[in-house]
Amino acid sequence: MNEWFATLGRRWAAAAERRGAKILPPALEPDVAGELLELARVAAHTKERRFAPLASFTAGLAVERLRTAKPDLSVDDAVAFIREVREQLERESPPS
Repeated sequence: MNEWFATLGRRWAAAAERRGAKILPPALEPDVAGELLELARVAAHTKERRFAPLASFTAGLAVERLRTAKPDLSVDDAVAFIREVREQLERESPPS
């Protein structure tokens, strides 16, 4: 997505290696990033706005679990997966 996220990915990989695990640096696809930002926006406009960062974190966990269950998951499928839940939250949350 940008150099800041690329550097962050390398930091995650280095931190994992210091713990005896070798992982690929996490990469952030622009379309997924956009949908995560939309999810955070929706979560931030609920009465539990402080949970917006955790909503994005759980989305990442959920996508990786879906990818484990469906190794052929495309970026478009991941975006649609996040969007589905974000749209549910958006419908349930009154505008602020």
